[in-house]
Amino acid sequence: MHRSTFLLWPGALLLSFLFSRVAYATSPETLALANAPQGAPNIVVVLLDDVGFGAAATFGGPVQTPAMDALASAGLRYNRFHTTAICSPTRASLLTGRDAHAANVGAVLNSANAYPGYQGILKKDTATIARVLQKEGYATGAFGKWHLAPVWETSPAGPFDRWPAGVGFDTFYGFLGGETDQFEPVLYQGTTPVMRPAGDNYHFTEDMTDRAISWFESQKSIRPDRPFFLYYATGAAHAPLHAPADWINQYKGKFSGGWDALRETIFERQKRLGVIPAAAKLTARPEQLPAWDSLSAQQRQVAERLMEAYAGFLAHTDAQVGRLVQSLQKNGEFDNTLFFYVVGDNGSSAEGGITGSINYMGALQGLREPLAARVAKLDAIGGRDSYPQYNAGWAWSLSTPFKWVKQVASHFGGSRNPLIVSWPNKLKRAGELREQFAHVNDITPTILDVLGLSLPKRVDGVLQKPLDGKSLLPSMLDARAPEHKTTQFFEVHGHAAVYHQGWMLSAMHDRLPWTVGLPRIASGPHKQHWELYNLQEDFTQADDLAARMPKKLAEMEAVFNLEAKRLGVYPIRSSLENPTAMPSLTGGATSFNYSGDVYAIPEAAAPAMANRSWRLSASVKPGLNGAKPGGVIATIGGSAGGWSLYIDKKGRAVFDCKVFELAQARIRTKSRLKPVQQQISLQFDYDGDGYAKGGEFVLVVDGKPVGSARVPATPPAFYSIDETFDLGRDTGSPAGRYPTSAPPGYPLRGFNIESVKIDLL
Repeated sequence: MHRSTFLLWPGALLLSFLFSRVAYATSPETLALANAPQGAPNIVVVLLDDVGFGAAATFGGPVQTPAMDALASAGLRYNRFHTTAICSPTRASLLTGRDAHAANVGAVLNSANAYPGYQGILKKDTATIARVLQKEGYATGAFGKWHLAPVWETSPAGPFDRWPAGVGFDTFYGFLGGETDQFEPVLYQGTTPVMRPAGDNYHFTEDMTDRAISWFESQKSIRPDRPFFLYYATGAAHAPLHAPADWINQYKGKFSGGWDALRETIFERQKRLGVIPAAAKLTARPEQLPAWDSLSAQQRQVAERLMEAYAGFLAHTDAQVGRLVQSLQKNGEFDNTLFFYVVGDNGSSAEGGITGSINYMGALQGLREPLAARVAKLDAIGGRDSYPQYNAGWAWSLSTPFKWVKQVASHFGGSRNPLIVSWPNKLKRAGELREQFAHVNDITPTILDVLGLSLPKRVDGVLQKPLDGKSLLPSMLDARAPEHKTTQFFEVHGHAAVYHQGWMLSAMHDRLPWTVGLPRIASGPHKQHWELYNLQEDFTQADDLAARMPKKLAEMEAVFNLEAKRLGVYPIRSSLENPTAMPSLTGGATSFNYSGDVYAIPEAAAPAMANRSWRLSASVKPGLNGAKPGGVIATIGGSAGGWSLYIDKKGRAVFDCKVFELAQARIRTKSRLKPVQQQISLQFDYDGDGYAKGGEFVLVVDGKPVGSARVPATPPAFYSIDETFDLGRDTGSPAGRYPTSAPPGYPLRGFNIESVKIDLL
């Protein structure tokens, strides 16, 4: 072979190899966007919070709900629709189509425990409808309240598996916990903590509505043929009862007759509207609740104002739902939108207690404010300077005509909520009533049925549990369709029931539904005291047949036991009676070191400072930008209760503490801080053994005490269940009395945080 040919051959071979690799790498593949079924509707699920069957005017209540009225006139009303009787389980059941215990969220996240079914951890084998629709080409968005992520997973450290983004939602804007301040919420965009938009007239329900509208309009602008799934879950009308003043004031004087008279009025309206049968019986007031006439004049005055705040809050919320509908109509999307309006995730809440509260975060822990304090702040109720919840008597009244309230899963006052379904393109019998027994777990199967889809055998490679719900579509299309739901299990905090073929077996546990946050009762299985109802003749559970029909009672008890065993929760053990050690970010540590700005740590994941002495020491140094000093150094809690160490607009170090409505304390340096690196420390010396004792705060700058203040009490467990521990800013509502001109969160400027150390003593 010629030498030059020999030398060229390896190069030619290399070039040939490279060209073949380029050709292989750039050869066309079949790429396509996921597309939903042709003509698939948009799907909107609106879920209100803590709204009883008899609250909204659409179902006979005192609160005007014109958006609900309009949807009911254009669609269908279900008067035998049920939730789980409490928030997190209802949300898990709605989004997965399974019973709450099967979805592993049989208890509200705040009382989850390590027993299977009660852990508060959504698992991969119960995929959400959002995840299924996402894979089918839908845009998916969640706005508002989530409350389906365990508290140890809700810090910026994640993991984010149970956040909306981890279970099938493309976007999320809202709050993670069970509630939030509606004027100064703790907010997240996706998985990022964010401050609420600036402005004096801010309200979260308006904000989340703006975001939801903007999102689906954007989706339709970019991909007009792509349908969307919108999960719109308000914080309303859960406490705190926050609403713009003009919405509250329109109900002034409307509730002077009290809860007994209001319940009678609602009952008659319901009969006139036909949402309950003419033969239905009104159940009696529980003996544990006082008659309205037994209240003093001042007690009635406070109770009226609390109810006015609730009514204004619910009316304001319905108006925001109306804005959502109007935007769908304006954009030509409403007629092909399957719209579910679920009027409450449970019955009305009695968690404000017998007396109600202007700051129920303290009342939940037994630190209820005196009546005189409520009267003194009467005009503030419903506004920024309150954190109110109404009396248990109002909750009972707004659950007309049923027994009991939220949490009591054994009776319809806890679990029966109105449902409205609208879909103009398909549902032509507008304004009709549907009376089939239905459950929140039926919504996911209905969506799948409408789309002609089955639940995938596997989602993300995980074998799926079967659905517990059944499709509502046959009843949507025909009022005479056979009842699709033959059996349904209920249980929350030991209150338990089973529905089976027109009969209901019910057992209310001995824990009253307004003792949230108070000491738990003894643990262990408990014996049920069964009640038996024939719902084919008794719409309201008014006539207990247990003593008269022992054979039927035994038959229903066998059904209950079978269902409890199927769901893995037999024997029934109330989640509140079985506290177990759950994962914790603090792990029992007593010393903590933080560097720089660290914020949006849930209070439950912050250093456990309750009922003990502690020390906080912050090392700060002047910033390089020369900004005028001011802003938060460290804070926990919010406007209902909490403390904040910050620099005011005059450059002075300030410590503010609020123990609900019981006490406030302030310490402030006399002069501005020097523009040098220094230590700012806070010491708290607890008064002694026991819970909720007082103590003394001491503010120290560079080793020198500069002031002290005492408080007569401190929280036995928490300042809040929704606020956070923050360094460098204050997310959520303000725990300090910051300058009125301060931006949201009052971020630190002029100084930088080098480190913060907390020691629990």
